[in-house]
Amino acid sequence: MKPASLSVRLAMAVAAMGAALVIVLAALAYIALNHELTKTAQSDLLAKRGQLEHRLLEDRLTPQQIGEQPHGLLDLVLGHDNLRLSIFEPGANGRLMLNINGSSAHPSPERSPQNRFIEAVDSAGHNMLVTSTTMTLASGEQVLIQLALDRSEDEALIAAYFRSTLLALPLVLMLIGAAAWWIAQQGLQPLRQFREVASRVSAQDLNHRLADDDLPRELADLAKSINLMLDRLDTGVQQLSQFSDDLAHELRSPISNLMGKAQVTLSRERSTDAYKSALESCTEELERLSRIVTDMLFLAQVSHPTLIAQLEKLHLEDEARKVMDLFEITAEDKQIELRLSGKGVIHGDRLMVQRALSNLLSNAVRHTPQGQRVYLDIQSDSAATTLSIRNPGSSIAAVHLPHVFERFYRVDASRSRAEGGTGLGLSIVRSIMSVHGGKVRVASTPEAGTVFYLQFKPL
Repeated sequence: MKPASLSVRLAMAVAAMGAALVIVLAALAYIALNHELTKTAQSDLLAKRGQLEHRLLEDRLTPQQIGEQPHGLLDLVLGHDNLRLSIFEPGANGRLMLNINGSSAHPSPERSPQNRFIEAVDSAGHNMLVTSTTMTLASGEQVLIQLALDRSEDEALIAAYFRSTLLALPLVLMLIGAAAWWIAQQGLQPLRQFREVASRVSAQDLNHRLADDDLPRELADLAKSINLMLDRLDTGVQQLSQFSDDLAHELRSPISNLMGKAQVTLSRERSTDAYKSALESCTEELERLSRIVTDMLFLAQVSHPTLIAQLEKLHLEDEARKVMDLFEITAEDKQIELRLSGKGVIHGDRLMVQRALSNLLSNAVRHTPQGQRVYLDIQSDSAATTLSIRNPGSSIAAVHLPHVFERFYRVDASRSRAEGGTGLGLSIVRSIMSVHGGKVRVASTPEAGTVFYLQFKPL
């Protein structure tokens, strides 16, 4: 079964709530109307009873005169067809002395307790509201006054209200449902813009954005989040496209060299030494390919969001010294001196930290002139632990500084390839520092040379 649309579901929910509210209000109005009519009836009975007591005292009637001269009492009841008056002698079986508007067979409903109201049914089946009180006449004798009010008119009014409500309720519910559907349609109107933009977005076209100027606050926040997501996707797709182009370019050169060398070698018979030389050349190109693949796999590993590095407490000066030992022979061949100063403790992955230091120190030794020094300095404070690697080689032009950490970016492409570089070393350093929650930056001037800074979070 196909799910209902969001507008239909919202309209049904609002209509159901509105229907429940209307029914509750109708029920409360019914209860309130019945209560108010009962209070009015009780108030009328009390007022009429007070008038009767006053007339009996004013006319100074005796029990015998009540039945013989009821004219004054008739005036009080006259015109009130729904009001019945009965006067009895005191006692449970007291004689009926006066009966006005009552049936001769059943002069009155069941007697009520003193000064209280009860509901009773007379011989005709009418619901009556009854009140009784014992009164002392001017002669000193007592009589029981009973007043009964026929509630037929009140019941007819309540019944009319009930019928009107039942007739109007379906129409009201339909109006509520229609209004709820219209409100839901208007409220969800901005989502059509979301749908239109989403239908136009593709991997080839990520330039579409949602306008959030006139949207409700909740949808405006959602639109901003979606726009930010599209910005990140656009940036990621562009980077991936650029990376794919760069990778294809980087792999094409060694593969072309391999194919060209092999084809030239196999074009005619050659000596053993010629074949050996060709294989050695091919091996160098294969080693270059292997380094590119290895670096790419490492980058993919450290760039993965689910990577959990094995962090431990490291003395940064010890790790730097281990890496310096690896480059000691290369530095001695170029008569380059490696100097380390300072101390610092960090939380890091030992192999990753050594890989970052190795990449930076390799570049420093490669670009430092013969007979010069490479300085490694460690500084620690409350904000960060920073290791800097400075070499006095040729500086990097300011136009290149923002891009040196990009994949396959080379300041001097021909020289880097000739020296066997893959163009991924600094990109690997940046990824490693990102895993550690730190930063890498570079500064380069002709006077001070080039300095790379690794900033680790404080311990």
